[in-house]
Amino acid sequence: MERRSCTMPGMDPTDVLAVLAAAFGVGMGASPLLQARRVHERRSAQDVSLGFLAVLFCGGIAWLSYGVALGNAALIVANAVGLCGSGTAILVALRYRRPVTAAQARG
Repeated sequence: MERRSCTMPGMDPTDVLAVLAAAFGVGMGASPLLQARRVHERRSAQDVSLGFLAVLFCGGIAWLSYGVALGNAALIVANAVGLCGSGTAILVALRYRRPVTAAQARG
């Protein structure tokens, strides 16, 4: 009995996985923009972790560099989008960061 493939004719399953991974990579890279939008709407970045966004940004630099070194377009595109997303979120969070007052610092 002939085995049927769920992929398009001529497409290797790893090609399908590569396209899916690249698409999800771009989506994940753009996801910090959701946080940036929320901060902008609320005009407050009080509950945003700048440390998390900074780690995300630095990781994006490392992965983008790796993608460039390999010449891997999927890594390059996904991580370039990620750097733009996390960089934008950092800038928006810094824009709406409120200084902590003495009363807030005491608890």
